[in-house]
Amino acid sequence: MEYGVHVKQVTNIFITKTYPNHYTLVTGLFAENHGIVANEMFDPVLNKTFSLDHMDIYDSEFWEEAVPIWVTNQRAGFRSGAAMWPGADVKIHNSFPTHYMPYNESVSFEDRVAKIIEWFTSKEPINLGLLYWEDPDDMGHHLGPDSPLMGPVITDIDNKLGYLIQMLQKAELWDVVNLIITSDHGMTQCSKERIIELDQYLDKDHYTLIDQSPVAAILPKEGKFDEVYEALAHAHPNLTVYKREEIPERWHYRYNSRIPPIIAVADKGWYILQNKSDAFLLGNHGYDNELAEMHPIFLAHGPAFRKNFTKETMNSTDLYPLLCHLLNITALPHNGSLRNVQDLLNSATPKLIPSTKSTTFLIGSDEPSDYEQVEDLYPYFIGVSLGIIIVIIFFVVFIKHLINSQIPALHDMQAELTQPLLQA
Repeated sequence: MEYGVHVKQVTNIFITKTYPNHYTLVTGLFAENHGIVANEMFDPVLNKTFSLDHMDIYDSEFWEEAVPIWVTNQRAGFRSGAAMWPGADVKIHNSFPTHYMPYNESVSFEDRVAKIIEWFTSKEPINLGLLYWEDPDDMGHHLGPDSPLMGPVITDIDNKLGYLIQMLQKAELWDVVNLIITSDHGMTQCSKERIIELDQYLDKDHYTLIDQSPVAAILPKEGKFDEVYEALAHAHPNLTVYKREEIPERWHYRYNSRIPPIIAVADKGWYILQNKSDAFLLGNHGYDNELAEMHPIFLAHGPAFRKNFTKETMNSTDLYPLLCHLLNITALPHNGSLRNVQDLLNSATPKLIPSTKSTTFLIGSDEPSDYEQVEDLYPYFIGVSLGIIIVIIFFVVFIKHLINSQIPALHDMQAELTQPLLQA
């Protein structure tokens, strides 16, 4: 990237679905640690089901195994804004973003951008903003990423990014913002010639299918665990079946009760259906996060970042400590590493954040903010997460940038975890 930085390979988390990876971007945690383990899941402790098709996605109890960055930001005395970001219209730990737009897919991209810029340029501006856009998710699923018909979809996304830049320029923010373009996952082409039909191997009365393709979440009925597992274990050469305790450690997908007792993982491009009457999509994601087709992109531009710099790899969990660093807020324990991405920052940007004292306090506290007296000195940091042809979402992260003197150095990254958190 001529005027910024580019990371060639970003490894996201398993499963490579939308909601788990969205929550990782704003918590820095693996799914087993933040609790949003799938787009569709069952919590045996709460005895509740989480489904994108129902209002239970707004149940706070599903989200409170972690603390998203907007909550931490507001506890530090700052303001946050979110335009349609998944989870931001849920009351998490008794808090919404300072400003937010409840999800409504009929609201145009232009209106969402206008709202974010309004929040940033108000008399009491936000320093963290998030914006979500649905396309090219739907078209990628229905057409498949390899379809030539995806060309106009990508052109439209490119035009929207251009519009965002124009609006930032018009608001006199462009020259003082940092722009990050990233995503939550990729997508691969599927085919009706590559379908695994569970009804061919399992009695549907013996289990409940919580989530489907490409990672089937299987909850055996009482007394049927062994029968279900044995029937499925060697059922198809393009299907790998795991008991929860045998799921590969590299996926960090064992230690949460919402992960089902059995998962069946399809090979790339293969599709799991209970039977062929179920809906089929030509493009899908959720597969092994080692697959290049599942990987997000990462580009960044602005005063905090180097120019014309390419980095080979990073993890999606690394974005959270990077954003906390740029906000100058103390990161909560996470699975990422600021050290892994600090080479993206220019020489004038402090490389580490303070860990010797906490800068957080609850909104409404009588304690004054350490940063109020220099509020008008801050340029803005804006990060943009953009869905591309193999990516399902288009979302924007806006964060106020701090000048060098306002970020002390750090000698010990206490918030970073050398081992993954374990949760029952």
